[in-house]
Formats: sequence, structure tokens, C-alpha cells
Amino acid sequence: MRINLFLPLLLFICLQSFGQDNPLVVKDSVAQMAWVENRYANLSLEERIGQLFMVSVASNQGKTAADRIKDLIKEEGIGGVIFLVGGPVQQARLTNEYQEASKVPLLIGSDAEWGMAMRLDSTYAFPWNMTLGAIQDSTIVEKVGYQIGKHAKRLGVHINFAPDLDVNNNPKNPIIGNRSFGEDPKNVAQKGRAFVRGMERAGVLSSGKHFPGHGDTATDSHTSLPIINSSLERLDSIELYPFKKTMEAGLSSTMVAHLDVPSLEPREGHPSTLSKSIITGVLKNQLGFEGLVITDALNMKAVSEFAPEGKVELEAFLAGNDMLLMPENVLKAKETFVQAYNEGLITEERLSESVKKILMAKYKAGLYDYKPVKLENLVADLNGVENDVVYEQAIEGAITVAKNNFSLMPIKKLDNKKIAYVHFGDDSGSVFHESLNKYFKVTHIKAKDIAEYKKELANYNLVIIGFHKDNSSPWKGYKFSENELFWLEEISRLRTSNTILALFARPYAMLDVLNFDTMDGVVVGYQNSEIAQEKVAEVIFGAIGATGKLPVSAHGEFPVGTGLDVAPIQRMGYSIPERVGMSSELLAEVDTLVNDGLDSLMFPGAQVLIARRGKVIYNKNFGKPTYQSKDSITEESIYDLASLTKILSTLPMIMKMEEEGEIALNDTFKDLIPEYADTDLKDVSVLKALSHYGRLPSWIAFYLDTLNKERKPSSEFYRQNPSEAFPYKVAEHLYLTRSYKDSIYNRIGRQSLKSNRYRYSDVGYYVFKEYIEKTYQKPIDELIDEFLYQPMGLQRTTFNPLKKFSKETIVPSEEDDYYRYQTVQGYVHDMGAAMQGGVGGHAGLFSTANEVAKIMQMYLQDGYYGGERFFNARTVKRFNTCYFCNKNVRRGVGFDKPQLEESGPTCGCVSRKSFGHSGFTGTYTWADPDEEIVYVFLSNRTYPSATNTLLIKSGLRTRIQQAIYDSIIN
Repeated sequence: MRINLFLPLLLFICLQSFGQDNPLVVKDSVAQMAWVENRYANLSLEERIGQLFMVSVASNQGKTAADRIKDLIKEEGIGGVIFLVGGPVQQARLTNEYQEASKVPLLIGSDAEWGMAMRLDSTYAFPWNMTLGAIQDSTIVEKVGYQIGKHAKRLGVHINFAPDLDVNNNPKNPIIGNRSFGEDPKNVAQKGRAFVRGMERAGVLSSGKHFPGHGDTATDSHTSLPIINSSLERLDSIELYPFKKTMEAGLSSTMVAHLDVPSLEPREGHPSTLSKSIITGVLKNQLGFEGLVITDALNMKAVSEFAPEGKVELEAFLAGNDMLLMPENVLKAKETFVQAYNEGLITEERLSESVKKILMAKYKAGLYDYKPVKLENLVADLNGVENDVVYEQAIEGAITVAKNNFSLMPIKKLDNKKIAYVHFGDDSGSVFHESLNKYFKVTHIKAKDIAEYKKELANYNLVIIGFHKDNSSPWKGYKFSENELFWLEEISRLRTSNTILALFARPYAMLDVLNFDTMDGVVVGYQNSEIAQEKVAEVIFGAIGATGKLPVSAHGEFPVGTGLDVAPIQRMGYSIPERVGMSSELLAEVDTLVNDGLDSLMFPGAQVLIARRGKVIYNKNFGKPTYQSKDSITEESIYDLASLTKILSTLPMIMKMEEEGEIALNDTFKDLIPEYADTDLKDVSVLKALSHYGRLPSWIAFYLDTLNKERKPSSEFYRQNPSEAFPYKVAEHLYLTRSYKDSIYNRIGRQSLKSNRYRYSDVGYYVFKEYIEKTYQKPIDELIDEFLYQPMGLQRTTFNPLKKFSKETIVPSEEDDYYRYQTVQGYVHDMGAAMQGGVGGHAGLFSTANEVAKIMQMYLQDGYYGGERFFNARTVKRFNTCYFCNKNVRRGVGFDKPQLEESGPTCGCVSRKSFGHSGFTGTYTWADPDEEIVYVFLSNRTYPSATNTLLIKSGLRTRIQQAIYDSIIN
């Protein structure tokens, strides 16, 4: 038996009217009310009643359906149209057509909770509310609301039936779920208020739904009437709380749900949409809401079967609703209303109250000055890059680390890691896997059963399981399969590895997991969008931090509010130009310039990377490895860096040694190599040699002395096969005698000093290499790999790349017809480095643009990267200083620096603090601390011949640099 609890309602729900300002009143209220009164006075009774109805149409339904709505507009004077599925251009055309046919401008509505993509193709989908609920910074939610509002306004939509203010405290809720901000009423209220602020700021009316709260039910009101069996106290503190707080923030309208709420409505099975005690009693009188009150769709089964056609709409109106959404039969409903008016059941006062509120809403939406929707650039305007900026910020703010044993995330100490990725779920995880591989080699392990998984995973010490579920709608399935639950438990029990679960689904998926005792890390990405996959990978590797909190209880171990703050460790992230104050449109000039270089035959192919503020925002590949190649350059293509070796290999070792006291900038060559004590070189200091002010020759063509009369490699110095006496591999089937190393250093020692001016020289780097290797009793390629490349997680930065990679992965540098007489591919192009077995102090390093950028970013971060300090900030500053600028020597200590006069190595647009280097094969990298920019250009301009100097003459690399700086907008 149902007890009437409505009478003591005032004891439990906040008694006072909240004294809110009427959210429909605009600043110029006098003009608004004049417009409203004038419009109302010029409407007949039938037209006034017509204003109460908002009918639905799908823009893809065809002409018959569209014309039927047009007839209702013309003949029945309906007040609004809600568009369902379709496309933006069709909807805009229909909107213009309908508005032209209407005596009073129509209020156009839409369900766009996560953007117009909730209903329309070719539009943008923002994160679900559940995802937004995890964000701790509500200004991000406001930005989402603003973007959605901008899109609605651009499309001619005046009222968006959002946000969903339901408190989803029932995980089995079939219709709300991801549409809710969560189960904490305060969090739902906070996010709802922020969303409303953003959307209203964009000029679109907001609508909180589904009053009085649709969260605590396992029934879908589209099919039957859900029951909310909550006490008055619970309703007031939970379900109603977000509505009350959001109303205070200026909520324009409230949508009433079809619910059976016994504690608020004494009649059993009576839908809240038709309940005067709920709508007039609670919403209007007790909560003091003066905004527009709108029904949920009246064609839903929960209410449509409650009374005959026309009667449902009348009851809804008499209950206190202003606008009646999607009535089943407008003609029948209007007929019923006219009869009720004539019989006095509907008073003029009651009718005018609702119609004038509708007109006030139209005025607030700008319909007093109606303008048609512009079709030009509509789709482009709805899909601008600013959407991705906001989406990225939202996902980054939402990502939640629920568990992090041993501070496993972010992953550090990459030199001792062997990482596997296991894919669970029915949706793609390819972007996640690719993103993980931008930081370290992560192997995708596939298996048909747990026995095979255990066998394969035994070789790894960290397993990342990605659970990927369909991201196309918030209602898609989110549960683990039975097999996956079993595999998850068994894999996490492996003693040979730690396990991280990355969840790309709603948090409720974890409810089915028995326990997380053996799981070391859990990170929740909420959705399986590409951006979510990228950003979770960045959290795992420390490019960004994590601050999100679970908006719902996801497991006994993970109650609502769970979330560990994880700080970033300054690894490079990946984003879009606008995220870091640059313009995608202006950066398109880089594409033009590089393609001009290709068309002008400056090089066969190139990689170009641009990063700012620690984020790679441009990383493109152009052309092919050779002009005849069928393959294209990819991010994994490996280039011969030539002289970039100096600052990416030898210089880091010298900086390390300087910190350790193994070398000093005022040390001289006789200190490094005692045999030079009686040579002209004896007093050349480390500082001057690294500054290219040491009076050293530019280079020495050692290889010429090893050629025979036919200018081919002499058999005196070379063999086709390696041996103890001929160990140095110069190229395919070409091995240099061991004894020639002494010849190289003896010849350097015989050099006379040149004039005392700036002269770029490779020679000093031969000396530095020899000293480094003697000091540590280990080859420099092994030393730098252990010190820098492995800890940074660099996988494709190496000397002699053929030892690790297939030849097809490596871009050829020349068709050599003067020394090696073969295609130089996988072997260093520089002859002097080749004669040292491919490892020179001045050349020999191979890499990709992505990995070169990481080293440059480490310098930009004063020697810190990925949680490790490689150098003290003092050391970086010391080496990035021009000590001889007063002598017209622009160089720093190893680093190249901006020109002192008009022309030089940069565009002239960089700061004096900037630094970098260029390479003979067509490579270039530059970093600017002031603008926080890293730029990398890798090409093989020397292919097929090093005599091709078009790249150098054109100044293309620095023209690209100018385009980069021209694209800075903030």
C-alpha cells in the first residue's frame, strides 16, 4: 500500500524558494518583455497552443517526412522542432526552410550531450559525461560545454537538451550510465554547473535532465516506467542535489523524466512527467525554478501508454510543463487543448505563463533577430582543430590511475625493461600500441589460450594489458569476456613480470574482476578513442601526469573518488599545434616547402619534426628513400645523421666527463694525447677545439691515401673479408687494416695550425673519441648507448645500424663512385668515420627525427629527461655558451649557435640561447629555450651524389625554420 508522503514534503526538501534569478531573463529585459508581449498579442488561441509543442524530425528521413513537419509549422503554428539523426548540411537546410515557413521563429532543439555527433554524422564527438566526471579541473568541462554550444549555435540549434544531471548510482542502469557525471551528487553538480556555464556562454540554452533523477534504476524509460524507490531524504541529498545547484548557475530549462517516484507522487504508477506534485510542487514551488520546463519525449513507452493521444499532452501541461516534446499526435493534442481552454480547464493565465516563457527563451536564444544558418563551410566549422585541443585536455584531465604499486607508473629505468602488450576487448588498440612504441619497444603478444600467453610472456618483465571496447556510443558493451577475466587473473599472477591494466571502457567493467591483488597498476582511460589511447600511453611513460578520480565505484578496491596523482617525468608528448600556441594552418607552409624541395630534386625523401613545450606537434615523412624506390619514408626510416653525431654522441660524453672531472675545458690536446706534446697541436684547448676556434684544419681526406693508381681501394689496406688484421668494416666486402688507425692519429699530429680565425673542423673530434675510449677502456658507441640512449629508451639511435636493423629500414646516403664504389646504405657516409669501423667522434650515428628530438629536448630541459638527470643544468648552460663571440666566432662548446651577422645556420628568427647543428648528408636540428621549440630535419640530399648541393644553396632548412616561427600564435 502506498502512503501519501507528499504532504510532509516540506520537512525534507529545502523549504525556502531558492530565490534564483529567472534564467530566461536577459540583461535588456525591457526590450525582451516588449517583444514577448507583442508576439503573444498577435497570436490566436490555436497559435498560442501550438507554441507549446516541439515535434521531431530526422534530417535524413526524406521529403515526405520533412513536408509533414512543414505543414505542422504552417498550419498548426508549433513552437519548435527537435532534430534527430541525419547530417549537418541537411539539417541546416531544413532549419532554414522551416524558419521561413514559421510565423514565430522556431525554437530548434537537439540532444547533443557529447556534441552534435550524438545525432548527426560529420560532426564532432566530445567525451561522455562519465569521462568528464573524472576531471578535477571543472574549467575543462566548461570548455567542453562551450565547444558543444558553439557547434549548436553554428547549426541553428537554440536549446541543447544537456547536461544529464542524473546521479548514476546503479551500475546496471541501461540508459544513463556513461551519460552521467558519476555517482557523487556534489561532483555531478559541479560538472553540471561548469557545462551549463560553457554552453550558455556560447549562446545556447541549457537543459538539465532527467528531473527528478533517472540514475538509480535498472529500467529504460523508453520501454517501460522505471521506479525510483528512494526516501525523501535520499532524493533531496542525492537525486535532487545536482538540479538545485545547477539551477543556481543559470540553468535555462529542466527536462522532466518519465519515472514512478512514490515518495513524491502518491498515485501509484503515475509518471513524473504528468505529476503536478513533482513538477509544480517540487520543481517550481519548492525549488523555485522559473526556467522552461520541458517533458521528456512523450512518445516513450513509459508515458505514451498511460493515457489516450491528446490526453497525455494535456496532463503533462496541467502538471506544470511548459513545452511538450515529441507528442504522438499534435492535431489531436491541440484539439484537446482548445476544448480544455474553452471548458476552463486551462486558464488564460496558465496558458500565457507557459507560452510567454517559451517566447522569453526564444528571445534569449537570439530569435528576436533571426538569421538563417549559413551553409558555406558548415562541416569544416563544426570540425575545427580547436575541438581536438579541448578533447585532449579533457582526456588528459580524466585519466585515472587507480592502482600503482611500486610507483610503476610512469615507467622509469628503460634500460632494464622488456615490455609486452596484450590486447583484450572487441575494438582496436592499434593506436595505443603505436603510442607505447614511441617511447620504447613494446611487443604485441598474441595467443589463443592462457598456456600460450604464459609461454610467450615469460620473456618479459612488464606486461601492459589494454582492454579496448567499442567507442561509437556510450551504450555499447563494456564487460570483459569470461576468457578475458580468467586470462587477466593468470597473467597478473606471473612472477616474472609486473602487470598494468589499461582500461578503455567505462569503469564498471572492473566490477566483474574477482580481485586486483596481483595487479600492479590500473589506469582508466574511460573511452577507446584514438586520443584516449595516445594519452594513456603518455601517462604510462610519464609524458603527462594523471590527476583523474573515479566518478563511480568501480570495484571494492576502487570506490568512487579513487585516483592517485602521478607526476610527469618530462618525456616528450604528442599533440597538435594549437595545443602549444601554434597554428596548423600556418604550419602547412612547412609541407609546401618540403614538397618544393622534393620537386626540385634537393633530396629523395625527408623526415621533419617540430616540437614545442615538450610536445611533438608536427612529425611528417616525405618522399622515398631513393628516386627509384617503391617504398615511402616512414617514422621508422633511419637516417645517417652525419655531423649531428658531434652533439648527439661525442659532446654528451664530454659533458659527462667534465662533470666527473675526467676532462676540463682548459685541458689541451697534449693532456688528452701525450704523443701530441711535441706537435703544433699541443696547446689547442678543449674549449677552442669544440668552439671551432682551435686553428685546426677543416678535415683530412684520409681515404685518398688508401686508394691505388686506379683510385680504387688498395689491396695494401683493404680486404674483402674480415680478419684479426683487417677488422674495420668500411662497407660491404671492404675491411680496412687495423694498423691504419695509428696512421690517422699520426697524420693528425703532423698538422700545422691554421690562421687564428673561426674554422669549422672535424679533426678535434678524432682526438676526443680517442681520449674518451682510452679513459673508459670501451668504444664510444657502447659508452654513449649505456649512458644516454638506453636510459632514454632510444631504439633506433645507433652506430652501424645494420647490426640491429634490416637494410631496407635504413635510408641510403650515396651511390659512391670515388671510394667504396657501391650504394652506401647502412654504413656511415663520412669516409673518416667509415675508416674507424663506422664509429667516429664526428660522424657515424644513425637515427630518426623522433629520437633526435628526444635528445634535443633533454638539452632543452637542462639535462633532465624521463625521470633521470643526465647533466646538471650548469653543465648544459656552460656548453651552450659562446665564449668567442667577440672574436666573431658564433659557436658554443660543441653546439652551433645563431649567426652573429646577417647570414648563418639559422633563419635569424631564433633566440641567442638557441643551439643545434647541421650535417653533411642533409640533416639539421635546432632547439630554442626561449620558445621551447625543437626542430629536426633529416634527409639524404647526398643521394645519389654528394655533389648535389641544391638543399644547401636553397637555404630550405632555415626557410622551414622561419615558417615554424611564423606559425607561433601564442
